[in-house]
Amino acid sequence: MTTMALKSRLTSPLMGQLIPYAALFAGMATLACGTSFAKTLFPMVGAQGVSAYRVGLSALLLVLVFRPWRARLNRQDLIGVALYGAVMGAMNLSFYMSLRTIPLGLAIAIEFMGPLSLALIHSRKPVHFACIGFAVAGLALLLPLGGGAGALDPGGMALAALAGVFWALYIVFGKRLSHLHPGQTVATGMSVAALVVVPFGLVHAGAALLNPALLLAGAAVALFSSALPYTFEMFAMRSIPKRTFGVVLSAEPAVGALAALAILHEHLTAQQWLAIAFIVVASVGAIATTRPERIPTETP
Repeated sequence: MTTMALKSRLTSPLMGQLIPYAALFAGMATLACGTSFAKTLFPMVGAQGVSAYRVGLSALLLVLVFRPWRARLNRQDLIGVALYGAVMGAMNLSFYMSLRTIPLGLAIAIEFMGPLSLALIHSRKPVHFACIGFAVAGLALLLPLGGGAGALDPGGMALAALAGVFWALYIVFGKRLSHLHPGQTVATGMSVAALVVVPFGLVHAGAALLNPALLLAGAAVALFSSALPYTFEMFAMRSIPKRTFGVVLSAEPAVGALAALAILHEHLTAQQWLAIAFIVVASVGAIATTRPERIPTETP
């Protein structure tokens, strides 16, 4: 009876509604934990080497799964995929480079300014200008204007902002490829991204990248920061409305900060937590009040 009761609860309509949201939060959690773990490898292979692991091994996995060589692409599609993959690689590399000097949660919050700016670029409603105000206030709280213990490294902030620019371009180029098979497109794009990122890792870390123990750790980075989050999000997308999906995903900076606190012991000041809250509010407001459209997330 207990087994049947448990099965009945799992198949109830309420559970059917909750499971996709649980999958989405699981995706955010695995991404944050995977990225936090990736940062622990920086002393061995550097941010460039970890980026090479994440992008290179993810590309290998995606190619094996989706076999993109079967896709028939015309010249325009090839150029589009090349641009999509190039900005994907640049986004990953600049983001990981930013993590050398600033905490994970704050790097994600700054990076969020890219897609947020893209969403608000055609602002018309008063609420959109309020969202811009929250975003600007959040960013201002992070700027190292007054110095002190809570001041962030300007170089790290600039790299996180650059990652945000590449994220916005990733969205733009990704939309242009919406007519293609998604799995094969991501696999091809990730392969192009690997061609961009892996040389930086090889130049910086050299033969250390081939260390079996580090390769295993790199595979874990690729699994937990790319493969698993991508799988969870793809499952969640089937049942969660796109606008709601984006609103929930706006919690990612806070989730990243909590994961970094637990794994890396990165403590944030009250002012920095307030900055994250402002940016999350701006993201939620922008997504909840703009016209629904399909916006690619930062996966894989």
